[in-house]
Amino acid sequence: MKEPIGFERLSGLIAFARAGSLGSYRAAARSLSLSPSAISKSIQRLERHFGVSLFTRTTRSLVFTAEGRDLHERVLQLLRQAEEIEQVAKSARAEPAGTLRIAASLPIGLHMIAPAIAAFRSRYPKVFVDLRLSDQIVDLIGEGIDLAIRIGELSDSSLLSRRLMPYTLGCYASPDYLARCGTPQHPDELARHETVNLRYQSTGQAMRWPFRVADKEIEVVPASPVIVDASEAVVAAVAAGAGIGMLASFMADPGVQAERLVPVLSEFAVQRQNITAIWPESRRTNPAVRAFLDMLIEMG
Repeated sequence: MKEPIGFERLSGLIAFARAGSLGSYRAAARSLSLSPSAISKSIQRLERHFGVSLFTRTTRSLVFTAEGRDLHERVLQLLRQAEEIEQVAKSARAEPAGTLRIAASLPIGLHMIAPAIAAFRSRYPKVFVDLRLSDQIVDLIGEGIDLAIRIGELSDSSLLSRRLMPYTLGCYASPDYLARCGTPQHPDELARHETVNLRYQSTGQAMRWPFRVADKEIEVVPASPVIVDASEAVVAAVAAGAGIGMLASFMADPGVQAERLVPVLSEFAVQRQNITAIWPESRRTNPAVRAFLDMLIEMG
């Protein structure tokens, strides 16, 4: 007769799965609200039970052994099935409840998600929101994320998705800068202006500014004397008068309403609809996910 799996071994499997997905005991510990030593001991007990080493430990990271890599995928499948059972049980409740874990980039989180939380919690007080902001692409399954909001084209087709509201990419400047330096009337005139550009952290490349000129979209990389690697810093520098910057309308709108930012070259601005909500198949029937998606769609 097979020995039934116990709680301690299940805890070890969860710790192993999270450490393998995140690449370190410390990250796994943060994710599971445990100490790194607890994660380490749990995995060591699992290794003793299996009689194999799961990781080759270095000073900087964890590397799977051959056995560990094979077992990691099998454990992830097991945990996905367990999550599906949990989600089916949760969906039986008509009212959204529990913790909703949302991942988003900093600008989307600050300007789209965080402002919606108060209204969402007022409508669904039994839902607790855990918002995680990072420009890094997160592993939704490995980190237990219920819903992520991403900008740009998607590469993982295994996730369910829904396009959200369109937005505009355009130039903005402060009233003070325009009073000192004048207002350009065509993208070609940007070469005579101070500009603030964004350098993408993921690639190290400067942002190419798109413009709609004579029914064609062109791209310009201005010779900017100020380059920053966070979009919020572009907003702050432009609002302080450092020059003209390109921003998404959902980031610039609060500054425009407060009269700290002024749209520039508006007739050349381009439209985009590449903000997407994504969620795992296991969250398809999660009432909290559905409710938050509905609110985001309402906002659009």
